[in-house]
Amino acid sequence: MPQDVSSLAALGEPLRRKLYEFVVAQREPVSRDQAADALEIPRHVVKFHLDRLESEGLLEASFSRPEGRGGPGAGRPTKYYRRSSREFAVTLPERRYDLASRIMAEAITAAERDGSPISEALREAARAAGRACAAERDGLRETLTELGFEPHGDPAGGIQLANCPFHNLAADYTELVCTLNLDLIAGLIERLDRPDLSAELDPAEGWCCVRIFPVDRRQD
Repeated sequence: MPQDVSSLAALGEPLRRKLYEFVVAQREPVSRDQAADALEIPRHVVKFHLDRLESEGLLEASFSRPEGRGGPGAGRPTKYYRRSSREFAVTLPERRYDLASRIMAEAITAAERDGSPISEALREAARAAGRACAAERDGLRETLTELGFEPHGDPAGGIQLANCPFHNLAADYTELVCTLNLDLIAGLIERLDRPDLSAELDPAEGWCCVRIFPVDRRQD
């Protein structure tokens, strides 16, 4: 999410936002000259802001020669801008309903394909998602932070989680989402080869329903 926040903050500049809205409203990619003419803005200003939007991942750019111009002496290709294919989402506290949706879609697909119980398919899909998330990062705390769990160390050497990335779902479907959380985090621990830690359901007011305990000091 920090990268999304930085990218979306670029739209806080009014002229830059106006340029962005103009580009994404067009059916075809837009050149700097087209944007400058349409919005009556100096070309060098348009260039600066469009390139900033590109660097932030909000726009994508390609190069081509305008129709009818080609061959020797045609000059340099023109840079065209269009909406980025990247998606942005910012929620505070962080929520990851996209991840929950993917896990559930994987589980439904597997259950229909294999004829397995949906609960079993959901647990396996959550563990697989945990392993996949861990494969992209270096450590458990880093991965939990990236997923929005807000990990905090406890005096016993374990980890408490101050945020549930699936909070609204958990409010209505507590048992299902808590089990999903448990298996997701178990998958993280498995992929990161941390046999010294164990994920447990341990609901507490103001904390995620899952808590990570040291295996040799786990509370009963």
